Amino acid sequence: MTNIENDTPVGDGPVSETNGPEIEIADSAAPADEANEAVAQLAEQIAALQQDLLYARAETQNVTRRKDKEIADAHAYAATKFARDILSVADNLGRALAALSDDQRADDAIKPLITGLEATERELLSVFERNGITRIAAIGLPLDPNQHQAMLEIPSDQTPGTIVQEMQAGYMLKDRLLRPAMVAVAKKAD
Repeated sequence: MTNIENDTPVGDGPVSETNGPEIEIADSAAPADEANEAVAQLAEQIAALQQDLLYARAETQNVTRRKDKEIADAHAYAATKFARDILSVADNLGRALAALSDDQRADDAIKPLITGLEATERELLSVFERNGITRIAAIGLPLDPNQHQAMLEIPSDQTPGTIVQEMQAGYMLKDRLLRPAMVAVAKKAD
């Protein structure tokens, strides 16, 4: 068999010096081992990068979740300082109405004033309710240090630690304490 372009014989056997340069067949196992090792290293790097990517995604989700919670809390509790300040107004209005005697309530001259004060108090309590501000129950309940502040102990026949008097009402804003109720608790009579 001959090569048509240059009329040189082409054979199926090994190439010799007489019909062309001799090609050495190298050991094919060595490059294959190096290639397998390189592939293994690349696979390890890919696995490490995938793990880092998963951690980064999880951290991003956590940051997003925390941010969303902080935004929701900021919206829900933005008026906390204002609510604390307005509680003193509600206290003073309640004290003013409680200080009125039955004779004063019956007096026709100030009856419109009293009616206006009572309407203002109802409206204020309605606004509190609409905005999640609720009064803390106290009288007759056991002292809860998370909601009540014991100011004094009064000898009583009730169970020790039971609230027997409320000196100042306490309030919650949704699930947070705005102001603890200042109370007197029963102690064992001497």
